[in-house]
Amino acid sequence: MLPLNPALAATFRPPVMEARRWLAGLTFPPERPLINLSQAAPVEPPPEPLRRAMAEAALERADAHLYGPVLGRPELREAVARDWSRAYAGTIRPEEVAITQGCNQAFCAAIQSLAGPGDEVILPAPWYFNHKMWLDMQGIRTAPLRCGAEMVPDAAEAARLVTERSRAIVLVSPNNPSGAEYPAETLRAFAELARSRSLALVLDETYRDFDAREGAPHDLFADPDWGEVLIHLYSFSKAYRLTGHRVGAVIASPARMAEIEKFLDTVAICAGQIGQIGAAWGMANLRDWLAGERAEILARRAAMAEGMAQLPGWRVKGCGAYFTWAEHPFDMPAPDLAQRLLREAGVLLLPGTMFMPEGDAQGARHVRIAFANADRDGIAALMQRLEAFRP
Repeated sequence: MLPLNPALAATFRPPVMEARRWLAGLTFPPERPLINLSQAAPVEPPPEPLRRAMAEAALERADAHLYGPVLGRPELREAVARDWSRAYAGTIRPEEVAITQGCNQAFCAAIQSLAGPGDEVILPAPWYFNHKMWLDMQGIRTAPLRCGAEMVPDAAEAARLVTERSRAIVLVSPNNPSGAEYPAETLRAFAELARSRSLALVLDETYRDFDAREGAPHDLFADPDWGEVLIHLYSFSKAYRLTGHRVGAVIASPARMAEIEKFLDTVAICAGQIGQIGAAWGMANLRDWLAGERAEILARRAAMAEGMAQLPGWRVKGCGAYFTWAEHPFDMPAPDLAQRLLREAGVLLLPGTMFMPEGDAQGARHVRIAFANADRDGIAALMQRLEAFRP
């Protein structure tokens, strides 16, 4: 057998792909179709005007088919810098923005610029599994940080995890998988901790467009020296339904951007041009449409919270953005429950064990429900099936 990279071999297989394998050999009758709540991604294509703009670019713009700048198309970098400066009441320059192949690549680039084998990164648990997988692959130790009330981590608890090998703290808000929206004071406390201990604060705001709160979720960009601490990540996938085009962004200091450029050039050279053109067009033309998307997701969130409150024994720990993180009432571990729900109720969701340290008892007690993939009728059907489920 050919040799395997031990760090890569040691991490787990992609959870969403694992859940899809559970579907093998199963069929679902027309009167009770599958309710797939496993993956956090829009199930509809981008709106037609955006598709037309991308199609026109493909037909009429030669540069849409060529290599572009490693750090992204200038017009998209400028749009992000301008809009983020306004939204966060700070100063962000285009040279502090890089466009990546999705937010996962933005995370990988950020971590690659920060840490190497034997170093440590603090992740709140439950965590986004791809973050944990990348750290595993790089030989970087994950230091799990337990979340407290309403699934919000505490900076004082994180301080106890810092060692001489610590390089960064990673936060996701609104959170995947819990949906929790971290208060501005929480993010400020983590930024101050990071600054005091010479760490980076990597803040993934993939779901910022679906935050239920009005206004900026934090004021970290208002600090004139934010680049000494903060690395911000974003994805255009959810806002403009561009999942298949893989367009994300990382915002960091110019010095760090020079390191990130090395990674991006080696891994992909550049993000796809048509996706970047689409993202820039969406930012310029779809503000009202995106507001409607946000209103719809918030309505689904309300329907989810209301429905779960009526289910005997279930306990919602977090609900927001695309997700509900819930404690189930059954005397079985979450992986067994997830597969039985699929076979017996036609519901596909992910067990909490996919988001927690191996062997963690809390993982076995929880599930993640990606409710944004279902409309309100679908959420009502979900509640009926969960209520009727009798293992």
